[in-house]
Amino acid sequence: MNTDALVLNTRDARGVVTLTLNRPQAFNALSEGLMEALQRELDRIATDDTVRAAVIAAAGKAFCAGHDLKEMRAAPELGYYERLFALCGRMMMTIQKLPVPVIARVHGIATAAGCQLVAMCDLAVAVREARFAVSGINAGLFCSTPSVALSRNVPRKLAFEMLVTGDFISADEARARGLVNRVVEADRLDAEVEALVASIVAKPGVSIARGKALFYRQLEQGIEAAYEQAVTTMACNMMDAPALEGVQAFIEKRPPRWDGR
Repeated sequence: MNTDALVLNTRDARGVVTLTLNRPQAFNALSEGLMEALQRELDRIATDDTVRAAVIAAAGKAFCAGHDLKEMRAAPELGYYERLFALCGRMMMTIQKLPVPVIARVHGIATAAGCQLVAMCDLAVAVREARFAVSGINAGLFCSTPSVALSRNVPRKLAFEMLVTGDFISADEARARGLVNRVVEADRLDAEVEALVASIVAKPGVSIARGKALFYRQLEQGIEAAYEQAVTTMACNMMDAPALEGVQAFIEKRPPRWDGR
């Protein structure tokens, strides 16, 4: 493993991939290079059907401090900014489109696009000391792109308050608002992430992949269309071998015998 890489990639025998943001000296700010590196790693996961889950972690004190403002300020051109934010948006959407659950392992602050990254992950586990903010407004920049992810996690008025004040919220507040799933003491972070991972990889991957795709698709639809999509997805899932085995095992009152995906 190249420890100088902007994103470190490790993988265990179960097919669980951990991607570690590796700009600790810059609080893992999302430079163009870091976003491109993360995009490459996500694209590899998308085409590897042996991956069962992904964890996004970070090196150093912070989880992610958002966009690299020094890099942004060095090129004040509209076209450049449009390309930069499009790059970020594509990377964020890739996380949602992956066929496996993605867990944010948040050990420090997550601000602006860093908070967006947490919101775009399917699940998030944070240490109690972690703090979250969409703080661009403090520099005169409304966090418009982070607001897309934030408003799909946090109730509308609470999300808007965060966006217009730029104030930090605690990990416990983030959990109460729906931004993270679990909050633990620092020495329990890895164990809590592992508990989530173990529960995920014990389930059939094909069922999770179908379910994740439908979950996000139906959220953007009206309820009738959502039910139509869910009916088709569930019927197809029922024809998958793992579901047939799981139902038969339930009928026979025995544990299901699944072979990975």
